[in-house]
Amino acid sequence: MGRELRAIDALLSGLIDYAGLFPPASESMRTAVQNYAAYQNGADSVALGRFIVPVTRLAEFEDQARDLLPQGVGSDPWKVSALVAGDVRGAGEELLRFNARHASGSAAGRATIDVVELKSSEPGDIERQRSALPQGFTPYFEIPAEPNVESLVQTLASIGARAKIRTGGVTPDAFPSSRDILDFMVACQRHGVPFKATAGLHHPVRGHYRLTYDAGSGTGLMFGFLNVFAGAAMLRTGQGVDVAAAVLEETDASAFSFTDDAIMWRDRRIEVDQIVDLRSHFAVSFGSCSFREPVDELAALDRSQLAQQS
Repeated sequence: MGRELRAIDALLSGLIDYAGLFPPASESMRTAVQNYAAYQNGADSVALGRFIVPVTRLAEFEDQARDLLPQGVGSDPWKVSALVAGDVRGAGEELLRFNARHASGSAAGRATIDVVELKSSEPGDIERQRSALPQGFTPYFEIPAEPNVESLVQTLASIGARAKIRTGGVTPDAFPSSRDILDFMVACQRHGVPFKATAGLHHPVRGHYRLTYDAGSGTGLMFGFLNVFAGAAMLRTGQGVDVAAAVLEETDASAFSFTDDAIMWRDRRIEVDQIVDLRSHFAVSFGSCSFREPVDELAALDRSQLAQQS
């Protein structure tokens, strides 16, 4: 009989979509695909989600990843999420051709695009883009964290699409307020819309961090991915908007702790089965240009707490 799933592993499972091509990392395609291959074979592979690539760079991806993609019938493909803008119908046709080129047994190596990420701020435009996208892809729409978020999320629910929120960037003004994130999550919970986050979640706990990797980088107040996902869990488990708001604002790392069967925020517990439900049906993943930074900092936080308990 296998070992029971630990709470921290349930949280980490496929949590981080690797966006190494994007700022502030801005890796070359070759470096990004080499990193992704290494992470897949590393000790922390459980946390690795999809490789994120713009549809306009698919040819470059195929060229640079050719020697790294899994080969042979029955091999597990790389999971890829494609960013689409502009001609959605044309992009969708290209995505179908990509999947056909990298099907099982292909000499080009195994990869599959199953997620498409789009962007819109108007309900009608969301509907038009969704209708232009071929069936078989899971669409995420990045929508603005603004007062009309309710109508946008309601539109996503009506067409079976998912939501995406931008939680940061390389300048202080790229970060939404905690109220914006809370309103977004409340709307998603109300309408049954799963979501992902992108940008600004390199660290586990909210605090002031460097905005880029440049030596002279300024700092900004960033959200932690524990804040966002634990806050979402509070909504999902019916513990209330006020509790979720407090979790989003939490800056004390010691307020979060881990046992084998739960993640704790102060005196609130999130059980393993609740984490699995959260990750499967509500707060799905986040995109990060760094894979190692969030994984290593969470491991350091866990080790620190274990040392304090011993």
